Order: sequence, then C-alpha cells, then structure tokens
Amino acid sequence: MKDPNGSGTVHFRSMKPEDLPDVHKLSLATLWPHRLEDWKFILEIGEGIVAEDGTGIIGTVMYWFHGMDYAWLGMTIVSPDHRHQGLGRDLVSRALEATGDRTVLLHTTADGVPLFESFGFRPTGWVHRHQGSVFHYPFVPLSAGERIRPVSPRDEAALAEMASRSSGMPRATVIKHLLTVADIVAIDRYGELIAFAALRKFGHGFVIGPVIAPDVDRAKALIAHWAGSRAGSFVRADVPDTSGLSSWLTDMGLVQVDETVQAMARGKPPLPDASITRFALLSQSLG
Repeated sequence: MKDPNGSGTVHFRSMKPEDLPDVHKLSLATLWPHRLEDWKFILEIGEGIVAEDGTGIIGTVMYWFHGMDYAWLGMTIVSPDHRHQGLGRDLVSRALEATGDRTVLLHTTADGVPLFESFGFRPTGWVHRHQGSVFHYPFVPLSAGERIRPVSPRDEAALAEMASRSSGMPRATVIKHLLTVADIVAIDRYGELIAFAALRKFGHGFVIGPVIAPDVDRAKALIAHWAGSRAGSFVRADVPDTSGLSSWLTDMGLVQVDETVQAMARGKPPLPDASITRFALLSQSLG
C-alpha cells in the first residue's frame, strides 16, 4: 500500500512486544487513555497487526480468540495524519482474515459503525461509559449466608466458569491473565462463589470490571465495595445498556459520558446463560 502522505510504502506485520512503546504513543496521540501497562496486558492475551511507513507505526488493530467459535476485535487506531485514506479498512480486513470463520464481536464509536457494517457487522446493543470520582457509595446488603471475600488462585476455575456462562463463550484465558493484574472479590454463599468483580489500574485511574452476578442487587454490592475502596480516585465502569445500572452509577459520582459505544457482531452472537449476567465489561476492547 502506498502512503498518500509521501512517507513511503505502508507495510503490515504482526505486533511484537517491542512495538508497545510506539503503539502506546500512537494511542496517546488519538487521546486514548491506555497506559503502557494496559497495552502489555491486552497483547499478552491477544494478537495484533501494525501498519508502518517511513515515519514509524501509523496504525494498529488487535484480535483475541475465545475458543474455536468466537473472537473479539479492537484497538483499531489510525494516526490522525493518515485517516480517511483506507488504512483502517486494510487493518480490519487483515484481522478478519486471521479470525477465520469465527463469529467476531466488537465495540465501536458512531464514527466506526459504517466501516464495520461494510464488513457485515450488525448492531447488538450499546455500552455506556461511566467515570468520575466516587463521592457516595451506598451500603448494599447481601442475603443470609453471603459475604464478599477476596479470591485466591484456587478460585480461578469458578471465576472462569461464571465468566464463560455470562458471555456465552470461553473466557478461561482472559480470567487467568486478569488474576495477574487485578484485585478480585467474589460473593461467597455458604462456600460457593456466585458473583465476582475485578478492580485494576487503567488509564487515568481505576476500572471496575468485569462485574458478573446473578442479579443487579449483587452487582451493586460488588461495585459499591470497590467504589468505596477508591473514594476520591478516578474510577471508570463500562456497562451494557441492559444492565440497569446507569442512573445508580451516576448518583454515586460515576457519570455517563456523552459518547455511547455500539456493540456489533459478524456472525451468530453467543448465547449467554440467562441465570448470570455480565453487568460491567472487562474493557470495551475485550468485552
């Protein structure tokens, strides 16, 4: 591909760990909040493609496999100086070729919807981003026999099972890596884990997610636990429009930002277990 800006031919290749400082700079140039550590985490569990010319890396896209049937697509970034020239389309096309016949899921802003619709993606819902400093965190009581406790490595299988049921696709690899970068608490009911929520450093502060629970009250109890532990800090949570949490989060100080994100799928979307729900995402890129 010829670079219209005259910086030479554009080459596409696999993303490598040594590229991360440069792709981090690219994301900062487009006002994405990711830290270098956030990039390291997502590359450890996925694959990436970079576009580069004589000036360096000018575009990225990433994808993550979830078993043989599903994949997520994300981190599609094009340098501001190289937009509207087909580079994003070339990156997405290469990523979709790598995912094969899998159903591919993603989240995108309104600007990205036409591009992904042209590849056969269809809307499946919305995601609301809430963020701010927590100034009020309500006490949410649990039922008899239930308590919130930190998880340990021996809980990994139970967490993976809940994450997989709530998303309708395998999530064991994601959970294994999440345990290395996040603090996680779970609701224990007479020795059985029935819900959990993670908190980790991200961007300008902290992100709460995923939050997986059988009902909204237990999801609120977990979110309130983490929000209370980080009162006064910058906290973010990305919640599906079906979560029923938006007004509650806003009252707590985590206001909804103007930009709503479109969830999309190419292929048959996964079917989550109706008895357990993903109330907050791990991230917009990872679902």
